[in-house]
Amino acid sequence: MMNVFVAADNIISPLGADSKTNFDRLLKGESGISRQPEGYFAAAIPVDQFQQQGYTKFEQLLISSIKDALSRTKISLLNNRTAFIVSTTKGNIALMEQGQAEKLRPLQLYATADKVGEYFSAISRPVVVSNACISGLLALLIGQRMIRSGHYDHAVVCGADELTQFVLSGFQSFQAVSDAPCKPFDANRKGITLGEGAATVVLTKDTSLLPEGEVIRLGEGASSNDANHISGPSRTGEELSGAITKAIRQSGLQPQDIGFVSAHGTATLYNDEMEAKAFHLSGLQDVPVNSLKGYYGHTLGAAGLIEAIIGMHSMLAGVVLPTAGFESSGVSVPLVLSSQLAQKPMTHYLKTTSGFGGCNAAMVFSKVKL
Repeated sequence: MMNVFVAADNIISPLGADSKTNFDRLLKGESGISRQPEGYFAAAIPVDQFQQQGYTKFEQLLISSIKDALSRTKISLLNNRTAFIVSTTKGNIALMEQGQAEKLRPLQLYATADKVGEYFSAISRPVVVSNACISGLLALLIGQRMIRSGHYDHAVVCGADELTQFVLSGFQSFQAVSDAPCKPFDANRKGITLGEGAATVVLTKDTSLLPEGEVIRLGEGASSNDANHISGPSRTGEELSGAITKAIRQSGLQPQDIGFVSAHGTATLYNDEMEAKAFHLSGLQDVPVNSLKGYYGHTLGAAGLIEAIIGMHSMLAGVVLPTAGFESSGVSVPLVLSSQLAQKPMTHYLKTTSGFGGCNAAMVFSKVKL
């Protein structure tokens, strides 16, 4: 299989406007979650950061993230060998709340992705990935496959979603929103905390475009669907386990080779239980597991990218981050749930995501020295 590497990355969140700032603040145990003026808890980015005329907040999130990532590499969207992929679940849905629902075109995901591509004069028309909450991680997997197809040498993979009343009310209708900052995998978890943010990962097969020293190579990934319920995950975890096991085996690894698992970890009763069973079925019961939702909230289409990037930086630094809010296990199978910052040399880690409609994705990331 052709090797695909990470040339650059970016995260924009309440914790900062670049990946390093985000990671440094996580090392200090800082969270972007706070009580909002309306009374609920969420991880929100100050509105005054988005004042560029002619672009929505969602579009500005993407543009700012892509700009920063591209500034860290020689790879360009002006190259017809650079693929462009956008992941999101709701895009410009906030326009509905602003009384602009009659503007149908900006609400179409392909249209807003095209607009962002036009900002950068991108040669390749963007591919939109919108598959619930696995969108970000699935976009990375698709970017890897597009490069391996031989049609592209590089891929700019970006994703974003913003905090909106539309999304909040949807989760509230399921009684799935916690009245306090979320507590993934904890016995006292009450549900999700929402968040917003954007992230970009620039992929390449060209090792001459990578920094010297240790870099990230994408391992293998896989997706599955449990076909259980439109909003409820599998009760056994078998389907996510299938994607995990495939990703690990096709990467030429064994479960014990994985340094840690960055879980989806939404802090809902059923998601955390399903993931725990899946990890156990895949032989990962002795591998540290963490969730980043207690720092970022659930950022929907950006979650897989934001959390994958933090996982990369964690692996390079040789640390496993704690799960913010976790105190005691609330799942039915034994796992090594990370509760405090731990030093751990490693070469590989696993990222998982799951979403509405029963979708699941898993991907291995590896650290290599050029």
